[in-house]
Parts: sequence; C-alpha cells; structure tokens
Amino acid sequence: MKGVKAMYIRRFENNDAEELSEVIAKTLRTVNIKDYTAEYIEAEIAGLTAEKLTEGAVWKHVYVVTDEDSIIGCGAIGPYWGKEDESSLYTVFVLPEYQGSGIGRKIIETLEKDEFFLRAKRVEIPASVTAADFYIKMGYGYKNGVTEPDEEGLVRLEKYR
Repeated sequence: MKGVKAMYIRRFENNDAEELSEVIAKTLRTVNIKDYTAEYIEAEIAGLTAEKLTEGAVWKHVYVVTDEDSIIGCGAIGPYWGKEDESSLYTVFVLPEYQGSGIGRKIIETLEKDEFFLRAKRVEIPASVTAADFYIKMGYGYKNGVTEPDEEGLVRLEKYR
C-alpha cells in the first residue's frame, strides 16, 4: 500500500479523461480479475474509455481523487434511470496500490454530500462482486435481499435515506 502525500478530491475535468481511463483499466485488470474473466474485464474497460467518461460526465457528477498531480481514484453519482428521487453510484475505483488507505471511504463520503445523493430517497449501486463487501461496510444493503450477481455480473446494492 502506498502512502498518500497530498490527497485532494475535485470534480472531473475533460482533460482528466485519458488518465482516469488508465486508472480504471489498471484497477480492473489488477483487482477485479480475481472475480471476473479477462474477457469480461476487457469489455468493461472498452465501456470506460476517455471518450465514454467525458460523455458520462455530462449527466453524472464525476469526482477524481489526486495524490499530488496524479489521479489515484474516482467516483460518480447520477440519476437512477432519470428519476428525481433515486440516484446511482458509478465508477468508484481506487488504484490497487492505494486501496486500504481510506480513499474509497472518502470517495463515498464525497458522493453522499452531492446533490444527487441528497435529493434521493434511494441510492443504488451496480457493484462488482469485488467491491460489494466494501459498499456493505459503507452502509449499503442487498437490493431485494439478492446476494448473487445478476446477468450483468453485478451485485445490486442500495441505501434508503
């Protein structure tokens, strides 16, 4: 685990997109590979390119975590299927060498102060199998009591406010 020198959380800017897509790809290939096939991981990475991240930032609030000038993590929140009273957390990632140092918790705390969280009665997370236990520690529970991954390979978690 790497020590953080100067952590800062801020909103995503379009010029972050390339570096952020590399952070996500590295994390998926290093950490999530224990729960998913290489084909699944590469399909996920293909959906999280710099271009896709920039497009998503139009309708989601995306945050990046930096250590000095390098992006080391991210998280996003947006409306759940366009609803005003429900939201979803998306693309929460921390570089493998920084995991376990409280950065994921800081990302969730930041997302839970965002207007999309504050207006919602319910917040859903389409969580990877890899990250489900982390979100449960953060107070999220299994949607409809279902603990197994769905057809997309995701565990649906939620929190009511």
